[in-house]
Amino acid sequence: MVVWLLWPLLTLGIYHLVWYFKIHKELKQYDRQQVRLSPAGSTLVMLLLGWTIVAPLISYYNTGEAIAKAQRRAGIPVTCSPVISMLLWFVFGLNVFYIQRQLNLIVDAYPGAQPGQTVALPTNDHPGAL
Repeated sequence: MVVWLLWPLLTLGIYHLVWYFKIHKELKQYDRQQVRLSPAGSTLVMLLLGWTIVAPLISYYNTGEAIAKAQRRAGIPVTCSPVISMLLWFVFGLNVFYIQRQLNLIVDAYPGAQPGQTVALPTNDHPGAL
């Protein structure tokens, strides 16, 4: 919780960009079927178009969708809402805490897995389900 609150302030927002890049990179590494997911593109949207308000909202919505897909792929209940991911930005930036919490649920689905370890994803028996 302290990291979420303190680091963005101390680094003048740079920590947020690094975190945003990393979560997108991890999502893409976790599920390579998410071909639309671009860590660099998502981060550049925040860096260059963050002042527009609309671009970050769309990016946060898309991030919420990607997390929901990853939760589905992990075989856990889908609890991430793209709309909540987007709207919590207006509440003191709580969407960052929400997004990280939703990502942690995916990690928790693989107890004992080490960082960088390949994990087996459940097979997708229903085409188009993702």
